[in-house]
Amino acid sequence: MKSAGTKKALSPREREELLRALKARFEKNMNRHKDLEWANVQAKLQANAEKLWSLNEMERTGGEPDVVGHDKKTGEYIFFDCSAESPDGRASFCYDREALDSGENINRKIASWIWPPPWALSF
Repeated sequence: MKSAGTKKALSPREREELLRALKARFEKNMNRHKDLEWANVQAKLQANAEKLWSLNEMERTGGEPDVVGHDKKTGEYIFFDCSAESPDGRASFCYDREALDSGENINRKIASWIWPPPWALSF
């Protein structure tokens, strides 16, 4: 049950600012999502207000959400927090045991990080 004070929707201005930031990151990092078009991603985002809210929370807390995949069977886009460092106050988990044991800076190995929901999203 949601509490009365829980806001899961963005204002039109917040939505526009987030979409502008996501588009800029998308265009800057095309290597993460080759063969994807922003217009398709944006349409899916605009149709999912709660997912857009979650991405905004990631952005608001110092993360850098970006599209890292697309499931062609389901049509879902997959977002990860692609920030170089784990934002303060967020727990994260590394499943790359070799990197963890070697002492390597595992924050820089984006593919090794799996963020607990809502930090990794598909929709």
